[in-house]
Amino acid sequence: MLSPRSPDVITLGCRLNLAESETIRTLVGANDMVVINGCGVTNEAMRQTRVAVRRARRDRPEAQIVVTGCASEMDRAGFAAMPEVDRIVPNAAKLLPATWGGFPNRPPARRHARAFLGVQNGCDHSCTFCAIPMGRGPSRSEPIGQVVGAVAGLVEQGAQEVVLTGVDLTSYDGGLGALVEAVLGGVPTLPRLRLSSLDTIEIDERLFELITQEPRVMPHVHLSLQAGDDLILKRMKRRHLRAAAVAMVARLKARRDIAVGADLIAGFPTEDEAAFANTLALIDDCDIVQAHVFPFSPRAGTPAARMPQVAPAVVKQRAARLRAAADQRRSAWLQSLIGTSQRIVIEKPGDRGHAENFAEVRLVDPLSPEPDRAATSLNGDATLLSTSATGAIGTVRSVTITGAAHDHLIGIPA
Repeated sequence: MLSPRSPDVITLGCRLNLAESETIRTLVGANDMVVINGCGVTNEAMRQTRVAVRRARRDRPEAQIVVTGCASEMDRAGFAAMPEVDRIVPNAAKLLPATWGGFPNRPPARRHARAFLGVQNGCDHSCTFCAIPMGRGPSRSEPIGQVVGAVAGLVEQGAQEVVLTGVDLTSYDGGLGALVEAVLGGVPTLPRLRLSSLDTIEIDERLFELITQEPRVMPHVHLSLQAGDDLILKRMKRRHLRAAAVAMVARLKARRDIAVGADLIAGFPTEDEAAFANTLALIDDCDIVQAHVFPFSPRAGTPAARMPQVAPAVVKQRAARLRAAADQRRSAWLQSLIGTSQRIVIEKPGDRGHAENFAEVRLVDPLSPEPDRAATSLNGDATLLSTSATGAIGTVRSVTITGAAHDHLIGIPA
């Protein structure tokens, strides 16, 4: 008789979900189970969660299929009606040992070189397009001492970079700057600290100084901008205006060579061509090299769903234009890094990692006849470097950038 297969955790959505899935893995024990930690940020994310459920049942017909995360929180009845689903776990219960049978003393799961740590959850704001408060509830923060202890534990497990995550990270109770200071001071052995999505209006002077002056805080910010037109921002109930966001980026980049990423929504209700042009121009005005573009999709129960909608074909076209502009900006940025030296953390499978500015770097054999093209060849195994050449997964090392593809850098060990 075949023994039950080990549990599997499938993650969709944000970095906070990634962090929570790591905890779930330590709690599910040896059950023959598939946990889908789903996302509900858009209608497409909901659809992808349902697809993941059906695929899990097809791939693991004997396993217990459990759904959790924002998707199931927002449409519990819909997921409960799916014949593939055996159980739904509320967001509020998914990190409790009792939910999974209680394995509080189980050794922690083996971590990747980069570890995600959720320090804040929920949101107290009321952006008109967002359904996340329905799935996550009000804002609450993990105590500073608990966060420092968790980071220390991750470093002991081998993490070379820790990413602090949250639904609304910059609303961390007591100030995100104070938390970052405590982590850096309390865990002096932490090599690299990265922050997930930030709200520009909540970057206070303490946090600003750390982002721009502290070498262990990575020179990379991902900003929740959403739009570049003031009227659209007001209809979204965002708390910043365009000029303030552009000014904050200018201040950051004046103090340090910081790579900027951003979330942008295409086709928000009432968005005309002039308003869209203002958002499109934001890519250049804020030097956005890592854009996450979301075509607007109305979520039931949100104010934006009741506003005059932009035609779906126009939404799709505007999203494509935003992505094309962002890709062009990113390509130019990657090309500008050729010839530089970058420090990366070696990640799975051992031939790649992320630079401090969050550019992905893929390593190739310097003896290859075309090392600048090897990383994009179909026969990539031929140029894969051994760990003796690159260092073990989790090693921090310097690499020389020899080329760039459309979405990553190509380098050789320095």
